[in-house]
Amino acid sequence: MKSLAALTDPVYTEPAAPTRLDTFLLRFCQDKRDLPFLYLLLEISVTLLPMAVALFLPLPGWAWWSVLVVYLGLTTFYFKGPFGLMLHCTSHRILFKKKYGWLNKYIPWVIGPLFGQTPDTYYTHHMGMHHPENNLPDDESSTMYYQRDSWRSFGRYLADFLLLGFPKLFAYLGRTGKTTFKWRAFKGELSYILACVLLSFVNLPATFVVLILPLLVARIVMMLGNWSQHAFIDSNDPGNCYTNSVTCINTKYNHKCWNDGYHISHHLKPALHWTEHPNHFRKNVAEYARQESVVFDGIHFLHIFAYLMTRRYDLLARHFVDLDNRYASDAEIISLLKARTQRIARVPEPVMG
Repeated sequence: MKSLAALTDPVYTEPAAPTRLDTFLLRFCQDKRDLPFLYLLLEISVTLLPMAVALFLPLPGWAWWSVLVVYLGLTTFYFKGPFGLMLHCTSHRILFKKKYGWLNKYIPWVIGPLFGQTPDTYYTHHMGMHHPENNLPDDESSTMYYQRDSWRSFGRYLADFLLLGFPKLFAYLGRTGKTTFKWRAFKGELSYILACVLLSFVNLPATFVVLILPLLVARIVMMLGNWSQHAFIDSNDPGNCYTNSVTCINTKYNHKCWNDGYHISHHLKPALHWTEHPNHFRKNVAEYARQESVVFDGIHFLHIFAYLMTRRYDLLARHFVDLDNRYASDAEIISLLKARTQRIARVPEPVMG
């Protein structure tokens, strides 16, 4: 186990001397703390967009494969994490000022598809269902009913999402009266499918690489992330954000992916700006300790997933932060973590009549 150390995760600091480009971009940005998002969008726009177009052109074989290798390297290993969590942040807090509101469509409708994000599906799932339902039974992506250190359970969870995720989301949005969300999701999903079909007649290999493969990868990664973020649940109070989510501190992942490790505070205050999470955590450490929250130092969600699937609770305990010296040994922590990953039995629906 670890003691709580000084936080090294990113917070906002006012730049000493903004560049001309900073000043220009800030004209469009609703919150000056989101300036890094605009730079990320520029990087993606001048690299991935031209390469995606090039893959549909009749290039010589060696040139096509060269572009492909660079393209896959950038989308998979360089941009995927930062873009995915920028999409997350900008779903909660609008990026562009109202005056330039049309630009807010650029991320989900132009850049998002390059990363397998069907337009507005992530937004409607995350904002229309996941946060309101908070991983409880009506959240169709809830982890409650699965054994969260089991490959077999994760396989069922993933298969359910890949095959039935959108129909279940659409049905949920319908029965809860969220009509705007429902039709935004439908329009985005249908547009993506039509684009895949039409572009397949133009260049099938390019369509597979640019749109179809990223879709599969994105949905697998998102479910892997949700599984890890909601792996440790107190079965006595599954709706408690302090004990149905996890926080990861002091990890490079938080620098690359906009403090995404702070998942407890994100569920407590979904609109909290990404730069504010470290200070919010520090101010509320006593409450985290009282609630017996699961906090890890030096690892992130991919580590959690790997350690759970290999049942390396010893490694999880090694990185567990004992916030108030509550635990006498790693064995006690392992016992807590194992209890929190147990499948929660479904409560039978009451019989009417």
